[in-house]
Amino acid sequence: MSDVLLNNAPRLTLVAAVAALLMAGCANRDSIQVGSIPDDYRTSHPIVIGEKDKKIDIPVGLMDRGLSRMQRAAVDGFIADYDRSAAPVVTVLTPYGSPNQNAASLVSADMVKRLRAAGVPEGYILHQPYEAASYGDNAPIRLIYSEMTASTGQCGRWPADLLEDSENKHWANFGCSYQNNLAAQVANPADFLGPRKQSEVDSTRRGASIDEYRRRTSGWDQEVEY
Repeated sequence: MSDVLLNNAPRLTLVAAVAALLMAGCANRDSIQVGSIPDDYRTSHPIVIGEKDKKIDIPVGLMDRGLSRMQRAAVDGFIADYDRSAAPVVTVLTPYGSPNQNAASLVSADMVKRLRAAGVPEGYILHQPYEAASYGDNAPIRLIYSEMTASTGQCGRWPADLLEDSENKHWANFGCSYQNNLAAQVANPADFLGPRKQSEVDSTRRGASIDEYRRRTSGWDQEVEY
């Protein structure tokens, strides 16, 4: 009996080694498959930083001879977030060939002055006409400039029925509205790329804060008499 076992020992060892390799291969394969399936809304709906055109169309009446109060408010709102450090070019598209062509020329001249007063550098305003015969009597003046924005893909993707999903994972649209709202609320899209440089220490403010702290805590360690 012992001779039989000794003769078969190499064969049994080989079989055990092959079985161990097969089990290890299955374990690694399952790990790779599970790890490759995204189940994070930040991966499914990433916030992307890029340049987009910000634009506004401002109607011009036939009898306009300059910026009206409504038009001034529209221009001010449009240029309020203009990045003066980056100084992108602002394009002013003025209607040409429409009944309000002359009025649009006067209004656009006032717009250029207001844009310069708002901080757009000299030489960074591009004035161009566009064919507006098909736009009617109130063809608009269009203002455009590029700005850095944060955005995600469009929400509302429902490729599968939620009732037929038995894997207990996030659905395709999960977290999309949250990511969109977060991207829209951040004032500086560059904050998504990394932290800002720490600002310089205000020594005057720091000294005043320390003096105020000392004044408020100067009597706390004294013995209280009853």
